Amino acid sequence: MAGAGDPADVARGGTLVIRVLVADDQERVRRNLRVILDAQRDIEVVAEAADGRSAVDLARRLRPDVVLADIRMPALDGLEVTRALAGPDVREPIQVVVITTFDLDSYVYSALRNGACGFLLKRSGPALLVEAVRAATSGEALISPSVTVRLLRHLAAAPPVPEHAMAEPLTERELDITRLVAQGLTNAEIGAALFISAGTAKTHVASVQRKLRVRNRVGIALWARDNGLTA
Repeated sequence: MAGAGDPADVARGGTLVIRVLVADDQERVRRNLRVILDAQRDIEVVAEAADGRSAVDLARRLRPDVVLADIRMPALDGLEVTRALAGPDVREPIQVVVITTFDLDSYVYSALRNGACGFLLKRSGPALLVEAVRAATSGEALISPSVTVRLLRHLAAAPPVPEHAMAEPLTERELDITRLVAQGLTNAEIGAALFISAGTAKTHVASVQRKLRVRNRVGIALWARDNGLTA
């Protein structure tokens, strides 16, 4: 485990900073992730962890905006870290993006079911890594393109969310939003499609998440697929 800093609201010319905890058992990987992320004006790595237990303890103490968690770590693996920080029973979840070398459907499925808001292969490159961190703080989910199609096919076998389990029924506008989320559109793209602002789209997405009782856009997409709202 390596150092941690005090929470910061602003940095680098007044830009709001996304505070990130990096968890990976390889020092070289942690160092590379830190270099990539700290090079961004709006991102700061505030802590590192070399094992899953340290990652959970640090995250609960520091409350970073995003945790990057490797799948294979000692003490607790990345899936257990995700469940501990973002699982369905966590009252104040932290955004977790899982990163891994292993392109396995079972890992993707388990990570997202446990509350992860993103899943990246380490070979995805710096640009996608940065995009995933920013997406996580915006309530969006980013999954490596190479696994997206297989992911939806893998999740299709999950049982649908029954109507009575919803907090409230979706409005017609929210159903439109749900269909577009399931297509992988961002808030800006949804806004353009429906002639509303990105901010309004984000508000609608948050309402859909609340009504469906899901944690992120992946949950919305899964619900849409299970309930016949996808092509």
